[in-house]
Amino acid sequence: MSFLVDTDICSAHLKDVGRVTSRFLQYTGRVHVSVVTVAELFSWASRANASARRLQGLLAFLSDVTVLDVDVDIARKFGEVQAGFLDRGQVVPGMDLLIASTALVHDLTVVTHNTRDFSRIPGLSLTDWLSS
Repeated sequence: MSFLVDTDICSAHLKDVGRVTSRFLQYTGRVHVSVVTVAELFSWASRANASARRLQGLLAFLSDVTVLDVDVDIARKFGEVQAGFLDRGQVVPGMDLLIASTALVHDLTVVTHNTRDFSRIPGLSLTDWLSS
């Protein structure tokens, strides 16, 4: 099994939350992040109150994972899933839906603490390394 790790779990790892960091080590070579997550992490590392170590840690982290770009297949999956929600009068946060679409296209399990939003997406496999 391989994983697509959401921003909140990456942040916990970068803050040295032991149970999350041990999972990253356990699944070395099978951990992926979306370029969407990378953008969110750069925002977090670039904040005015962030230490220089935060950016250094992020750059080191990126060398240990596989970063997946958003491509046409992911864009199409996003459109299909979003259309289903819109047809039912529902909304899913766009960034979360891009991350979920990436996982669906690449057959990855999403690792997130935000299971509420992600659990609504049909066919998506989820786990939460902060709760388990």
